[in-house]
Amino acid sequence: MKVFSAKQMRELDAFTIQSENISSVELMERAAREVALALMARWSSSTPFVVFAGAGNNGGDALAVSRLLLKQGYKVKTYLFNPQYELRPDCQINKERLKVVPKADFIEVCAQFEPPQITSDMVILDGLFGTGLNKPLTGGFASLVKFINASPAKVVSIDMPSGLMCESNLENNDANIVRADLTLTFQYPKLALLIDDNYKYVGELQILDIGLSESYADKLPSPYQLFDESDVVPLLSPRSPIGHKGTFGHALLIAGKYGMAGAAILASKACLRSGVGKVTLHTPTRNNDILQMSVPEAILSHDADALCFTTPLSNLSAYQALGIGPGIGVSSATALAMLEQVQQTDIPLVVDADGINILAAHRGALHLLPKGTILTPHLGEFMRLGNRSINHFTALSEAREMAATLGIYIVLKGRYTAICTPDGQTFFNTNGNSGLATAGSGDVLTGILTSLMAQGYAPLHACLLGVWLHGEAGDLAAKELSEESLTASDVIQYLPKAFLELKAYNKSVRIY
Repeated sequence: MKVFSAKQMRELDAFTIQSENISSVELMERAAREVALALMARWSSSTPFVVFAGAGNNGGDALAVSRLLLKQGYKVKTYLFNPQYELRPDCQINKERLKVVPKADFIEVCAQFEPPQITSDMVILDGLFGTGLNKPLTGGFASLVKFINASPAKVVSIDMPSGLMCESNLENNDANIVRADLTLTFQYPKLALLIDDNYKYVGELQILDIGLSESYADKLPSPYQLFDESDVVPLLSPRSPIGHKGTFGHALLIAGKYGMAGAAILASKACLRSGVGKVTLHTPTRNNDILQMSVPEAILSHDADALCFTTPLSNLSAYQALGIGPGIGVSSATALAMLEQVQQTDIPLVVDADGINILAAHRGALHLLPKGTILTPHLGEFMRLGNRSINHFTALSEAREMAATLGIYIVLKGRYTAICTPDGQTFFNTNGNSGLATAGSGDVLTGILTSLMAQGYAPLHACLLGVWLHGEAGDLAAKELSEESLTASDVIQYLPKAFLELKAYNKSVRIY
């Protein structure tokens, strides 16, 4: 699913109207119907609604929703804010339609606004501003947003939280953006809705299908896409029934200084759970006993140093992929060994955790990374790599630039983990939960990605499949264990169910 700009969404609306020979107000009615259905699925007719509508098309949507809810027996109080005494044509039409509905509690605000009493059992429907907003809110509308945010009611925003612009919000005013509990956006997500910095405004995101032209959407270019289960199903390679452990690849992991053997255990177990034939773990000798007992399936390769990684492996011909970084530390000896290892590696490479921190301290070494390397930073790690980053939005921009410049893949972890590719594309993952924000979760992802690369998956497919499997295993675990109780080991334990879910999914999908 592509992510479109506000301009592209207007083009898509216009094409749909023309190709289907319908009016713009008919398309608005279609959108309002989907919003009303989404609201009725969550709240019964005993829930009072307060609707705040603006003078534009977003306000027209809100007025239409008010009418539809009233006809279904809901109690709705509607405020239309029209300080300029000028409504968009479709908003005007929906105003007239609402006014003739029996028991419509409708107030048009042109000057003085007397705020209603808002209680915790109510739902506020925010239809003030949508995708057309291109500057921060000020004046009366800013005050109205503050009133909404201070209320005890649940808040639902139509298409966009009012005050939030579709792309960059670096110059926006935090206090003047609606903080929704739920955002019901139309057909395609907008970039701002997928940025971690904006979660406090967006809340839960639900995408509503309003029947916009798929053929035209396919023609519209976009560097951003969402991916889900339907997109990764065709990426899963069938296993040969006559294969052997050599058939499914041999992965090398360099992980775990003394005292951080847990990182090596998690990465190794995740790697094995993800389909690879063999795993060799290079680690300090002090880790031998705990690793032999914890991961008996792994082959151990001992570093010359008893406590940390100091000796790069010179011959990698036996391996199909290398994962390096989990728990290795950042001592000068380890940093030197890691940089030397990267420089002489000629097999697919995954770098995580301390491996990224070492690269951050030696930024010139980034150019030593082989083409197609996968980096898996969270925001903090990436900010250390790119010192211009100040938040998730700027980090995303910088990650896209870095991936293209270096010819690598950057998996920027977050609520919607972003996979930035060398050709300028960015794919946002849709699954996962806050339970994955736990120690060792990144080590598990490193193991999954290294396993897939060792099995011969192309870097993009390994990223898409690996990130989805990691998120889905986390979701499956959270359903039974809760997000609060989720550990990295639980994610590994639920990887088999995530694989089984993919195999059972038979919906027709598009292959990237």
